Amino acid sequence: MTTEQHDDTTSGTEHEGNGFRQWFRRNPGLNLAYRIGVGVVGGLVLIGGVLMIPYPGPGWLVVFAGLAILASEFEWAGRVLKFAKHYYDLWVAWLKRQSLLVKFLVLAGTGLIVLATLWLLGALALVGGWFGVHEPWLESPIFGSGG
Repeated sequence: MTTEQHDDTTSGTEHEGNGFRQWFRRNPGLNLAYRIGVGVVGGLVLIGGVLMIPYPGPGWLVVFAGLAILASEFEWAGRVLKFAKHYYDLWVAWLKRQSLLVKFLVLAGTGLIVLATLWLLGALALVGGWFGVHEPWLESPIFGSGG
């Protein structure tokens, strides 16, 4: 079999050799357990990344890491990763071309999302309490005053 024929018969997730992954592939039960493990870990990392996107820090990096983990076993995740990277790059390029006003509005919108989340989770009332500020509007509508 030529290399072209071999490449056509294997999926994007299979790798040649007798390495660690091949050991699992030989046993259907272990292979299923491994794929479930990759799915769970990759899914949790992906969800964590999506939750971190509006906040300062590595939100998109964690999203891409979760997709890369999933793509190691699932072909669909590789396609989603490629799609997400493409549109992320387009967004960054678009934002770089914008005026300072548009960049400020995007930053302000992100800041409002962060503040709203902190308020909903009760963090504003917690920090206000540290400084002796006990305003009713700081209390979380979800968790209330806690006392």
